[in-house]
Amino acid sequence: MYELITANRNYSSWSLRPWMLMQGLGIAFEDRIEPFAQPVNYEAFRSFSPTGQVPALLHEGRTIYDSLGIALYLADRHEGVWPVDPDARPWAQCATAEMHSGFSALRNDCTMNVGVRVTPKPMSDALTANVARIRELFEQGLARFGGPWLAGAQFSAVDAFFAPVAFRIRTYGLDVGAGQAWVDHILSHPAMQEWERQALLEEWREESHEAELAAAGVITADYRTG
Repeated sequence: MYELITANRNYSSWSLRPWMLMQGLGIAFEDRIEPFAQPVNYEAFRSFSPTGQVPALLHEGRTIYDSLGIALYLADRHEGVWPVDPDARPWAQCATAEMHSGFSALRNDCTMNVGVRVTPKPMSDALTANVARIRELFEQGLARFGGPWLAGAQFSAVDAFFAPVAFRIRTYGLDVGAGQAWVDHILSHPAMQEWERQALLEEWREESHEAELAAAGVITADYRTG
């Protein structure tokens, strides 16, 4: 049995990626939450991950860390992580890698918080470019491979890696054009709805994450009940 270690549902976009991947592909795992209890959790998280970060996957005495590392590990053991189609597969792998390494303005200016809605501050040039690129990717994937997922008819890792972006798009009202069809589709997935349900019930409020949220814009709604 796999054991997947993740953090707060409201905040942890990196945790959502492998969690959604495994849920979406029906890969059974033990779900272990290690919340962000303080602004810096490095030493506490070093007890289960060499990087002091989440997510981490424990399997057969191995520790597989980093969301992309986990996806690659699972791809060696399970079908469906990557599309079968010879054109969709490299496109999905490139888009996944791009999400993993890029979009720093989106990460910094639109911090993930599932349970709120925000009118964002005026977007920087870097954030505007990030949103335009995301729109381009979404529209390209849907048009080229036919949807409803980014790389075709079947859910794959590229959808899991952009799942946190779907929450961000909703939270901040970002315009992704025709790519909104994918956003709506993934937000309706039972696993995403379960993640959101847990997020709304969380009692944790971590000061630095909440400060990032306040700096991102004006909070217009807060649906968290925990």
